[in-house]
Amino acid sequence: MDGGLFPCGCTSTKEIRTHIMPANHPIRDFTPASPEMAATLAEITRQRSSLSKITPIIGGERIGGGCTTPIVEPHATQRVLGEFSSAQPGLAQHAVAAAMAARGQWAATSLQERSEILLRAADLIETKYNYRLLAATMLGQSKTVYQAEIDAICELVDFIRFNTAFARDMAAWQPLSTSAEANSLDYRPLDGFVFAASPFNFTAIAGNLVLAPLLMGNPVVWLPSERSVYSNAILMEIFEEAGVPPGVINFCPTTNPAEFGAQILGHADLAAVHFTGGSATFDHIWRTVGTQINGYKSYPRLVGETGGKDFVLAHSSADPDVLHAALIRGAFDYQGQKCSAASRAYIPRSIFADTVDRLAVAADSLPMGDVADPKNFLGAVIDRRAFDTISGHLARAQSRDVCHQITDRHPNSDNGWFVPPTVVICDDPKDPLMTQEVFGPVLALYCYEDARLDDVCQLIDQSTPYALTGAFVAQNEAVVANVLHKLRGAAGNFYINDKPTGAVVGRQPFGGSRRSGTNDKAGSPYNLLRWTSPRTIKRNLSPAIATSYPHMLDG
Repeated sequence: MDGGLFPCGCTSTKEIRTHIMPANHPIRDFTPASPEMAATLAEITRQRSSLSKITPIIGGERIGGGCTTPIVEPHATQRVLGEFSSAQPGLAQHAVAAAMAARGQWAATSLQERSEILLRAADLIETKYNYRLLAATMLGQSKTVYQAEIDAICELVDFIRFNTAFARDMAAWQPLSTSAEANSLDYRPLDGFVFAASPFNFTAIAGNLVLAPLLMGNPVVWLPSERSVYSNAILMEIFEEAGVPPGVINFCPTTNPAEFGAQILGHADLAAVHFTGGSATFDHIWRTVGTQINGYKSYPRLVGETGGKDFVLAHSSADPDVLHAALIRGAFDYQGQKCSAASRAYIPRSIFADTVDRLAVAADSLPMGDVADPKNFLGAVIDRRAFDTISGHLARAQSRDVCHQITDRHPNSDNGWFVPPTVVICDDPKDPLMTQEVFGPVLALYCYEDARLDDVCQLIDQSTPYALTGAFVAQNEAVVANVLHKLRGAAGNFYINDKPTGAVVGRQPFGGSRRSGTNDKAGSPYNLLRWTSPRTIKRNLSPAIATSYPHMLDG
């Protein structure tokens, strides 16, 4: 048999390093005098002094010649980190051809070998590329050192180590056999290639969108966000050094993602899409695939994590310190540019005034600036487009009588795309600021009457089309149980006495439903199942030789 997860009919599986489920990667603190902080700052200085030139990589070949785009630091737009050559739409067919040429050999490679390659990538991230990838995520995506650490290092390594363990355990599950027949399941890859379209905000998500299908034997055409090419190019370098064969990953950064993507989506060999990004883009992908469904060799699988309007609900029994931390960190970590970021909060009247007073002071005092300065809590939003979109939301809110901004700072783009932490009280719980995705450091607050908790649960559940993350802060366990039931459909990831962000691989599988995506739970075996097309094999150990059945015998 060719490669699947393991050779069909085998009686045991070779260990993939260990049969023990891995532990999550530890997070370093980066205290001012620590060696890791010194090493990070030294790497930042090195990267700022040498310009990177990034090109598409298709079939293992670096392809230059396209128009080039400068890569700047969002928090210091005068600093240029390098440039990337844009993959022109005409290269799309070349990328698909390279993926399909590599497919047969990669599909025939055992899970053991594929896992070892990815585990080498994890080793490289932890060692040789550690500070390089960390600093690149900080500079290119304007992440503070701690946010970059939990993303580009810890979560990415966790995705690799847990996914290989999940795949190993999936392979161990086989159907029942009897003395008369031996049955097995061959976990084949999909019939074609996977199109991975990744977002700017998480280096780890970009890596996982590629690596999950790859682990299961699928070649990938990768369209990274043009806003995170700087770190994503290092990921591609790591994959190559780890031993991913040419053509198995085809790295296609482009300034024309719509036209390039259209070429990919129109190809008959498209087997699946692995996407994280905006709901409107995923809608477009879904429509495009639907209108072309007769042209595909198989039904493409669409796996997407899209928008969110994530909430924090507080009860009158909430610990004020827990609530404050959940709101500040949940809304303003990484400038609110997390699909899970707290964007709306519902606070009971009995604790509303104290909560608001404390929030306003804290939000206005959060330091913001160059992420190379470890004293800063926030950097800048990713680019001019994001800055203008968020500023537009705030300007429209200021024009409405039902919205009252309680923080004093305002967006400024003189030296970077800086949007300060902003808190707005909304008298109308269905105001656009309470219902529309903003994707920036903006928190909308609504005050509800303490006795109307059930009503506000219904409001939370029905006032937005999303269902990604949510949090409930309370110390009354009976109330917690009631709210868990009332808001069962409102969030794919629900947190109690915590912020609605920070899902950890292997501990909080991530994904939402409704307009937030297909809820395929990245960081769990459920996601990996989407990238395999199993074949059932029956070996008859006692073949029939008669053509008649017992009921046909003479009495």
